[in-house]
Amino acid sequence: MKYMGSKRAMLKNGLGHLLDETLIGRNRFVDLFCGSGAVSSFVAQRAAIPVLASDLQQYAVTLTNAIIERTTHFNTETHWEAWIERADQWLEKNAIAVDPASKPDMVTHKRSDQLTWVMKTRTDCALLDNAPIAKAYGGYYYSARQALTIDALRRTLPIKHAVPALAALIAAASRCAAAPGHTAQPFSTTESSLPHLIHAWQKDVFKETKTAFDLFANCRSQIKGNAIVQDAFDVTEELVEGDLVFVDPPYSEVQYSRFYHVLEAIAKGSVSDVSGTGRYPPLSDRPQSNYCLKTSVVDEFDRLMLGIALSGAEAIVTFPAGECSNGLSGSMVEELTDQYFSVKARKVASVFSTLGGNTTSRAARKNTTELILHLVPK
Repeated sequence: MKYMGSKRAMLKNGLGHLLDETLIGRNRFVDLFCGSGAVSSFVAQRAAIPVLASDLQQYAVTLTNAIIERTTHFNTETHWEAWIERADQWLEKNAIAVDPASKPDMVTHKRSDQLTWVMKTRTDCALLDNAPIAKAYGGYYYSARQALTIDALRRTLPIKHAVPALAALIAAASRCAAAPGHTAQPFSTTESSLPHLIHAWQKDVFKETKTAFDLFANCRSQIKGNAIVQDAFDVTEELVEGDLVFVDPPYSEVQYSRFYHVLEAIAKGSVSDVSGTGRYPPLSDRPQSNYCLKTSVVDEFDRLMLGIALSGAEAIVTFPAGECSNGLSGSMVEELTDQYFSVKARKVASVFSTLGGNTTSRAARKNTTELILHLVPK
């Protein structure tokens, strides 16, 4: 799925090897900013120790728990067939007429016809009080058919394996979203963007959900773990000697909840009144991190490192080597961690998202060097 700062590439480029080495003899692995769950899932599947993960957003916790909470594989077929049957029944009762933009031939229509249907979709979906995703995002991130399908699947989740089923729906929604990156804003209806929006509206939510459901079903943790919605510093109060803590804090001055508010709405199954180009819910409904504020990020990171050090736990920290938009830099991270830990540092090549690049002044993804720090309390 689309996720900024994902560690999937780094796990194959030094981080995975360091984790394998450092996990030996540890009692527990603690991931304080679990995000898409890449690192927690990696550890849970390879090491016979429990994983505790945390994040400020529910969608991240759902994605992570889809693997680390489960110690067995399962066959999706029976669950999937019953799930889509319930979803189809819900759609029959609640769906409006399917807009032509959900059909492949809409791609070949004149721009004026496409615009007409986009506007009609927005008008129709705005009236759907019983379908929160369609009401908020139909005609923008999704076609009417896509948005209603997401609502239908969200409302009819299987009782057994509900967490991996919901995680699969979140992943599918990310893959289907008509957005240039991380669902911060949908494609506009300008001449250059409209074809991308119409193309994204052709994607099959059912198909993408089934693919993701199968993938989650085939992954399992060696030891049952747990992911929770909690602030990273609060979790440090639960740390003990023998834990290995993974710290991959935000590097952007833009709050991550801005980029993933659509996925958060799907995870929760509800959304407040939305507004603006990005269809954002009120700021009060979006988690805010001190790591995204230049005025607080240094003190917040320093407080976190002290909390980990006082517990006696070891840690691995990853962060871009250069200066980031939130005001924190790799050299500052090294300096702050050196106060409390003996630091072993290595650098690896990586790529990170610029959080909404354009084709003129800023690329969507940028090559960078990333620090990987192994911290042992002094």
